[in-house]
Amino acid sequence: MTQVAFHTGIDDTLSYACRLLRKAYRQGARVVVTGSAELLQRLDRQLWIFEPLEFVPHLRLKAGAAPTPHQLRTPIWLAESGARAPHLEVLVNLGPEIPEDGPSFTRIIELVSSDPEGLAAGRQRWRAYETQGLGPVVAKGSS
Repeated sequence: MTQVAFHTGIDDTLSYACRLLRKAYRQGARVVVTGSAELLQRLDRQLWIFEPLEFVPHLRLKAGAAPTPHQLRTPIWLAESGARAPHLEVLVNLGPEIPEDGPSFTRIIELVSSDPEGLAAGRQRWRAYETQGLGPVVAKGSS
């Protein structure tokens, strides 16, 4: 069964996502990140500059695209809606809705910003997961 964890009260979602992805990479996790194309583009740029002396290997996967066999070794994927995820381990959602293929993943991490719009979208996602019987939990807030 898919585990769903909400990280709430995040002031800077992209910086938080970068730190989370760096930690996941260090632990050997394979992660797919979903969100709007514009947000994933910003995250892509942020991952290149957020920590000058470190590199978090990642690739963008555009809608309708599939990775090449050589690319499958990459541990972190920024996948637009409609892209075929290369693995189904951990999903980090930066979008306002639950991903369609979310229940296929072993673990889902929802990032919820502290602004009113982000909180409202987070509450809707929480209820949607409850309706699916996934029983989300609050894992952590930002500091």
